[in-house]
Amino acid sequence: MNDRATLAHQRQAGLKRLASHAEALNTGTYTDFTDNDVVPFLAEQGLTRIGVPEAQGGLGGTTVDVVEALADVAEQSLAAAFVMWGHRCMTDMLLQTDNAALRERLLPSLLAGEHAGATGLSNAMKFLGGIEELQLQATANTADGNLAAGWRIQGRMHWVTNLRPAGFTVAAAVQPTHEAPAAVFALDSNLLGMQRSANLDLQGMRGSHTAAIDVQQVPVGPEQLLHADAKAFLPRIRPNFLSLQCGMSIGLARASLAAAQRHACGPRDVLGERIAQVSKRLLESTAQMYEGLQQGTFTTQPAALFKLRIALAHQVQEAIALELQACGGRAYLVGQAPGFMRRWLEAAFIPLITPSLSQLEFQLQAQKKAALSQG
Repeated sequence: MNDRATLAHQRQAGLKRLASHAEALNTGTYTDFTDNDVVPFLAEQGLTRIGVPEAQGGLGGTTVDVVEALADVAEQSLAAAFVMWGHRCMTDMLLQTDNAALRERLLPSLLAGEHAGATGLSNAMKFLGGIEELQLQATANTADGNLAAGWRIQGRMHWVTNLRPAGFTVAAAVQPTHEAPAAVFALDSNLLGMQRSANLDLQGMRGSHTAAIDVQQVPVGPEQLLHADAKAFLPRIRPNFLSLQCGMSIGLARASLAAAQRHACGPRDVLGERIAQVSKRLLESTAQMYEGLQQGTFTTQPAALFKLRIALAHQVQEAIALELQACGGRAYLVGQAPGFMRRWLEAAFIPLITPSLSQLEFQLQAQKKAALSQG
């Protein structure tokens, strides 16, 4: 069996193992994964290397392959998929940065699952959409603002996923207090002044190591720079950032629709047509997204991806509602509809992932108003 076939076989076995721990990952009571984390597990299945060029230690493939792999994980556990999303977004930024030394230092350990990658760009994506200002400020050590002489970063990242206690690197956009564009840095957890909070007290998704970070005069230099201009860099990474979020919706919707189909028998077989309709729309939305990724249209036409992210999130809500109706009263009895209550909580989380549906709708509305004013 060749390496790819071996990995595919291992992945199927790994996904079954993941399914057996999904409830524990949701509640944060898991003990089976190394260092109480799924990152080494993802690496073991080769999931951290999909879409990474072979020359850089990956398995090759495209963003579509990454989204499909992430959807496979989300079918079993949205908490694990959320971790994979954050880890893979950091990987993607390293692949796109011009800072080769930074990439060479961090990428191997991320691909091996020895170190966690996190994206602290929720605030930055809102900044890009004109919703809020950056919450991290950078003060230069010299009057001319020369990065070679160092900057100090101050502020707080309120909600970041995959902050593995054993060590992580988080991408952060900062606004300099001197005259310079906003920049994006890779901040290591062991930098002086990086203070991670306890895991947030979430309703679910507790296995995702989601916490806040206080950034207290953290020193940075050119060795940590991902890009000197956030407004140029963020639109480049946004298609992958959002499409991988869509992968979470795709996988969760597939899981709920499959469960609904299994339970829609007897009097509840009247749900069959609605299940088929939602399944068809899910296939269509997925195909549209994959076509956009393959053609590279989302960088210059982000609104199309915003609309697909919204559509897929709505399809998740339709799918979980159908699963509830197909299960009937069993859904409310402990142990009678395995996985349903976890998926219900997961589905409630989908609209909140930054950029949230309300933020995306705000940006679409702003773009529409701008187009009308220009017309």
